[in-house]
Amino acid sequence: MNEATDIISNLGIVKERIAVATEKAGRVPGSVRLLLATKTVPAERIRVAIEAGSALTGENKVQELKEKDHLLRNLPVERHFIGHLQTNKIKEVLKYVNCIQSLDRPELAEKLHQRLVYEGRTMEVLVQVNTSFEQSKFGTHPDDAFRLIEKVRSLDTLQVKGLMTIGLFAADPEKVRPSFRLLREIRDQALRSGLLPPGADVLSMGMSGDLETAIEEGATIVRVGTSIFGKRQYPDSYYWNERNN
Repeated sequence: MNEATDIISNLGIVKERIAVATEKAGRVPGSVRLLLATKTVPAERIRVAIEAGSALTGENKVQELKEKDHLLRNLPVERHFIGHLQTNKIKEVLKYVNCIQSLDRPELAEKLHQRLVYEGRTMEVLVQVNTSFEQSKFGTHPDDAFRLIEKVRSLDTLQVKGLMTIGLFAADPEKVRPSFRLLREIRDQALRSGLLPPGADVLSMGMSGDLETAIEEGATIVRVGTSIFGKRQYPDSYYWNERNN
């Protein structure tokens, strides 16, 4: 099989995994979206998956968004930013994405707001929470999540749609489960209290190895790269340890 055939086949397998896990969890069919995690994946390969019906991608690096844009910009796809966003890259990232999933600190919220006011537009965001408590990962501490959500809600250019976490890196999905469960509990509490607006129930969590566990715990977006595009040069833990990148 050629590369395109492999990608399309893998895509079908992942979609079936999502459908089975959704049904097993007693959730509404189609309630979990697949995000193509495309860090280091060439635009030509991403294009294959989009043309095969994938409508959502996520990039970790602003430079990659820029480099791949000429091949992807006219395709029917929603593009999210899922990596750590430095404030000096805000102007650039806003050129390419529909949503920033990695809003993790008040300073970033403020700077995003200022730029969006200048551009006269709004942006959907997710608040990133470090539910694995690992120093290698970005995301606000769970104890600070409600304060950050409150800050984001106070800025009218930012439309908060829910929460995101990376989760613990572990071969055993059961070890990851507490990370996912904590994010759901934070979201549910924020919804009950009115801190999150009605319908802002997105939970972006889970990757290739643990998407079933994430769906059981309430994920509405799973971010999958390896199971669709094949193994990268390094394991996921390397690519998501953005403090070393």
